[in-house]
Amino acid sequence: MRKISAVVTATAACLALGAAATGCSGGAATDERSAGQLLDDAYRTMKSLKSVTVDGDTTPAHGKSLTSHLTTDLRTTCAFKSSMGSGAALEQIRIKETDYIRPNRAYLDQWSGRKTTGAAEQSRWIKKLSSESEPGDGLSDCTWPFTAFGRAKKGGPASVDGRRAIALVVTDEKVKDGTYTLYVATEGKPYLLKVDYKGPDFRTTTTFSAFDEPLEVKPPAEDEVLDLSGIGD
Repeated sequence: MRKISAVVTATAACLALGAAATGCSGGAATDERSAGQLLDDAYRTMKSLKSVTVDGDTTPAHGKSLTSHLTTDLRTTCAFKSSMGSGAALEQIRIKETDYIRPNRAYLDQWSGRKTTGAAEQSRWIKKLSSESEPGDGLSDCTWPFTAFGRAKKGGPASVDGRRAIALVVTDEKVKDGTYTLYVATEGKPYLLKVDYKGPDFRTTTTFSAFDEPLEVKPPAEDEVLDLSGIGD
């Protein structure tokens, strides 16, 4: 399987913009914590999670859109799927040391450079050691970088999927033409609910949900698996 380009992988990992959340009244307007303190609380909360679901939607200025869905324990076990506007899709199940990977026919055609006209849809999972995964291959390592960056300032109160939140606008000198807006819950635990990014080349949105819900990640049925683990050693 050919590797996804670094641009596609970086975009998939970055994931961040959509419509700005609409305002609402509530505690966000009176929260006296600084933007930096709010983000520190959010990152600390997210890093302590036992599970979370991450959905991403990327719209480039030119080219096909990209969506992704990740359910993860943020450590070694997760289920991941990325889908492109071209119809290409890649599924992954990682359970500790083992990856199960299933590209669809459109994905194989796209990255092989050949179109298999009339070929049946690809339904087999490929089993490999997770240690064989490399940066740029389009797979998830089940983690997420909840790390502070740039300079933050408070925006207004907001609502994300019915949860009250506060918008925090973050600028980073390393991304001169782009702006991030992070939404932190102001009711209950200070979860990071959404990250929006808007730049000249693409816009992305990342949303976080299902905090600490039971993680149900299971391997595919044995008769659907092609075992390639250890091949090439």
